[in-house]
This record gives sequence, structure tokens and C-alpha cells, in this order.
Amino acid sequence: MAASVSRRNFAKLFAAGGSAALFADPAWAREFGGRGTDILPAGPSAGEPFWTSVREQFVMPPDLAVMNAANLCPASKPAAEALTRESSSVDRDPSPSNRARLMPEKEATRKGLAEFLRVTPDEIIITRNTSESNNMVSNGLDLKAGDEVLLHEDNHPSNLTAWHEKAKRFGFSVVVVPQKNPHPGAEYYVDAFAKAITPRTKVVSVTHLSSTVGDLMPAKELAALARSRGAFFLLDGAQSFGLLDVNLAEIQPDFYSGSAHKWPCGARECGVLYVSKAAQPKLWPTVYSAYPGAVGFSKTFESFGQRDEATMIALHAALDFQTKVGRAALEKRSRDLTTQLMDGLAKIPGITNWTSPVAERRVAVVSFVPGTLDANKLASALYTNDRIGITTRGGKDRPGLRVSPHFYNTPAEVDRLLASIAKYMKAGV
Repeated sequence: MAASVSRRNFAKLFAAGGSAALFADPAWAREFGGRGTDILPAGPSAGEPFWTSVREQFVMPPDLAVMNAANLCPASKPAAEALTRESSSVDRDPSPSNRARLMPEKEATRKGLAEFLRVTPDEIIITRNTSESNNMVSNGLDLKAGDEVLLHEDNHPSNLTAWHEKAKRFGFSVVVVPQKNPHPGAEYYVDAFAKAITPRTKVVSVTHLSSTVGDLMPAKELAALARSRGAFFLLDGAQSFGLLDVNLAEIQPDFYSGSAHKWPCGARECGVLYVSKAAQPKLWPTVYSAYPGAVGFSKTFESFGQRDEATMIALHAALDFQTKVGRAALEKRSRDLTTQLMDGLAKIPGITNWTSPVAERRVAVVSFVPGTLDANKLASALYTNDRIGITTRGGKDRPGLRVSPHFYNTPAEVDRLLASIAKYMKAGV
């Protein structure tokens, strides 16, 4: 097919750009190296054929359209290969001599994370996921009665419920800025947080991109506000890490958290916690064990005992893969697919959309109510009958269906989803 590129040719496409290290794994090289000569023009300027070749770096069947990146992404083939290779190596040979090579690989992942986020390896802690990272901050700061923590109502439970529960134990107060729907704009939230912050506020903590309806918060402006008032700023990046071209040197938070299993398309149970050098003296470790990191803050804060280095090495491969695709292009691709989805939903009678119609206030998470249809039954029908995977949102807070497309999805898949929703909205499920 003219629009399709084999995996071997995609590997060679990247190798042509100086990225042969991505495919240095012997298993990968045996399968994909040294065959074929047809090479796509490098980069997304090649258009849809390029993105088709990107899609071929995931093992999902071509007929399965999964748009649930806000919950769980498939691992990219480079990440999956690295995970299998390193796990098998330790299982075949768990000797100290074989495992000794994993420490430098772990540190290479730390360096890769630092480059990806534009900070230094001394400021990176490798965790299991965003929830663990967030709780390390809420457990590790020395807060007491009389102190306040300022949150956004639409934070994830690990960045909302966790603070409330710890306030019961340590006596500090929690102040919550209400969410508004639809997203009222960055200026509204900067003003709302400025009015809510007080001299007692020690921490300001928000979710960068909400998992509920995809509201994008003004991270840089809120970080500057917290800094100007002498408060720490925690930015929950579960929905921005691997989706947005996040530049922490520009945003300047004190803490940033993220997970590998979502938008980075890495292995499960691997994450990141960034702790700025200025904030490090104020954060206490909450786990004391063996095998710390080798540089900076990880020497005293990352003694978590036996780890699964294979997941960390897989994350490094996933980040390399995204970098070679192009992070700005990846973000634009996800935004374009979301705009296509939003425009299509607006044409289907009976749909109530919770996500902002303003493109600058969202990224790649869309939540909506499918009229009077049962959301669970519709989601089941979409998967069973149409091979489309999305998720539902229950409860009282803007329930319905949630769709979160990523760079491995295609415009054709979005069109399939829209056509199927229109069909069920008309005929029922």
C-alpha cells in the first residue's frame, strides 16, 4: 500500500536521522535491520503515510481503535522490546554480575527523563507512577497546624483526597478552588488562585491537564504566583507527560509528577517525580531502604529497595521513540485529532459536551453525554460491535463517555467513532 510503511522501513527512516541507537537491541535488529530500501521522507511533513508508519510501531491490530490514552496507552514497540529483553535477561541470569549492568541503564533513564523535561538528572526521582510521586510530596513536606494547602477541585484523587486525608493527621488546612465548566479561561483561574492564596499558604497544587474533561490549567502562571507568595508549587503531569512538549525549565514548578503507562507509551508501574534543587532541602524521604540512585537528590530520596529496572529501561526507549517522532508534531497530532472529534460531536443531535470548545483550553481529553443513552451500554457496543475502545465516567461529576486520542490514532479512526456514535444515537443500543 502506498500509504503504509513496514516496520523495518520505519526503523531505517529513524536510523537515517541518526537514531540507530533506538534499534540497537539485538532482537530488534534481527527482525528489522538490513532489509528494504524504500524510506519515507523523515518527519510528519510526509503527511498521513508518516503517521501510518508510526501506528505500525504499536502491536494493536489494525482494526482496533483504542482512544483511552488518559487511562492506559499501549507500549510502543521500542518500549515493549526493551521490557521483554531486560526482563528475560534477569530471569535467565539473576546473578549479581548480570544485574550489575542495570544500574548504569537506570541512570541513563534518569538522564533521558531530565533531557525530556529540560531539567537536570540531579532533580529526577524514578517512581512507580504519578500517584506515588504526588504522595511523596504530600507525605514529605513538613506541614503543621496553621499551614494551608491550596488545591483545584478538579485535581486527581492522588492530588486532592491525599491532601485532605493528611490534613486530618497533621492539622493543616486545605482550601479548594472550585472548577468551572466549561473551562472559563486561564485568566479566570490565575485570578481565582490569587484571591484564594494567603500568607498561610505553603503549597499550591494543581493537575496540569484534567483527566475528567481535559481542562488545561495555566501551569506557568500559577507556578509564578505560588513562587511570588513563598509557596511550593506541585504540578500533576499525569495527563501532560508524553502528550505536551513539557518544559519544566520554563514552567518552574517545585515538583512535577508523571506516569510511563499513559501518554509516554512506556511500560506499566514506572513514573517520574521532579524535585527542584531549591525544594529538595524541604522534602523528607518517606521510604528508607537500599539501592538509591547515583546522582543528586536520588542518592537520599530514592532508596526504594529492589526495583524492576526493565520498566525504567523501557521508559527510556519510549521517550527516545517520542523524541524521534517529534514532540511538537506529536502534540499537534493529538490536538488535531481532538479538534476533529469535537467538531464531529457538535454535529450529532443530542450530544452534551463537557469539554471546552476553545482549542487553547483543552488538549486530547474529551468527555460528553450521549443524550439519553446508557453510557456503559454504548461503550460496550462500541467495543463489541465496532472495535472501538473508549471509557465511561460515572458519578455526579460530568458523567458520560471519555475519549482521549493520541498520536498512534488516525483521522479514519476518529471518523469511525463519530459514525458509530451517530448510528447508536439514532437507533439506540
